[in-house]
Amino acid sequence: MKSFAEAGPKQKLFVFLLAGFALFVLPFIVQMAGNAWVRIIDIALLYVLLALGLNIVVGYAGLLDLGYVAFYAVGAYMLGLLASPQLTDTFPAIAAAFPNGLHTPWWLVIPIGALVAGGAGVLLGAPTLKLRGDYLAIVTLGFGEIVRVFLNNLDAPVNITNGPKGITGIDEIKILDVSLGQTQSFFGLDWPKVTNYYFALLILCVLAVVICFRLERSRIGRAWMAIREDEVAAKSMGINTRNLKLLAFGMGATFGGVSGVMFASFQGFISPESFSLPESVMIVAMVVLGGIGHLPGVIVGALLLAALPEVLRYVAGPLQQMTDGRLDASILRQLLVALAMIGIMLSRPRGLWPSPEHGKIGARAPTPQSSTTPGALDGELPKEVHAHLTAARQIPPAATHITPSE
Repeated sequence: MKSFAEAGPKQKLFVFLLAGFALFVLPFIVQMAGNAWVRIIDIALLYVLLALGLNIVVGYAGLLDLGYVAFYAVGAYMLGLLASPQLTDTFPAIAAAFPNGLHTPWWLVIPIGALVAGGAGVLLGAPTLKLRGDYLAIVTLGFGEIVRVFLNNLDAPVNITNGPKGITGIDEIKILDVSLGQTQSFFGLDWPKVTNYYFALLILCVLAVVICFRLERSRIGRAWMAIREDEVAAKSMGINTRNLKLLAFGMGATFGGVSGVMFASFQGFISPESFSLPESVMIVAMVVLGGIGHLPGVIVGALLLAALPEVLRYVAGPLQQMTDGRLDASILRQLLVALAMIGIMLSRPRGLWPSPEHGKIGARAPTPQSSTTPGALDGELPKEVHAHLTAARQIPPAATHITPSE
């Protein structure tokens, strides 16, 4: 049976059309069981976008980033400040300049959030260029916590972020005067808020997958992978490791900024508690659990870890009743998620859908077998592979007696 990569153009087109139709009808089928299930899918798509961005840093470039949630927060607070009453209530000059309130459109906030988050990524990467492994993880972890504490305390002496109270009243996305936050009717179907945001997040995820797919197969992507495998060897081959590492941090942070903008618009409320360290660790776990550096695996890992805690709510409740309420349902749910992750990593150490291994003998193209090794086993390198050639055409040429020239 042929794999998808070996399929013809018509077969691939059929698969894409079938997948597109399934993704289109999915929210309408799921919302029959309640809008809460569609909301779970929306959150899962949001985490897919975050995991794809982190995969650029961790999966492609091999840079362990534990502070990725900081870029998520930057994007969210950009929309919170530019599309809410927060700044107009704090600064009378802004209120006078915008008498109808500050309502920056989404098509302007998303690029601004992406650029600011990308700049923050470069700012984080610049002083950490010489760090690797655990040391880089500690520095990025500290960066994420600094951003969270900074947002938590930026309510005095001038109230900018409203501190731990968070920012409320954030505008919802409007496309051609159609608000995604209100129920719409298209094609004779009701499109509630969760369904509207489902399609918006799905479009962003598809664009992110296309960008990551092209990056992975580009010169930049191959250079990132060379740095991941051996930075010293990559530098000796002429690869500018400094600029490429900064580019990886900036590109990954851009995805986080866009995700933050969508999160703030979807929730309508943001606070520093939404961007804590466990959130960042969860995103790293999605990349590692799914299959580090492999796009399908990262998507599967993000969908699984985003939906699993919500699904386990319906398991933790009965278990709590069995113990007469001795166990807290939220703690029990976290315990079940941890046990599921441990089980998956024990059974699939390289992830649920790891990238294909390269360099294995069994995966090499078959080499011509010489007459001296008939019946050589598959996967074994045959001996004297050039024996069927003349001595002059063998590379290297066959060892012969040296005849002294006169």
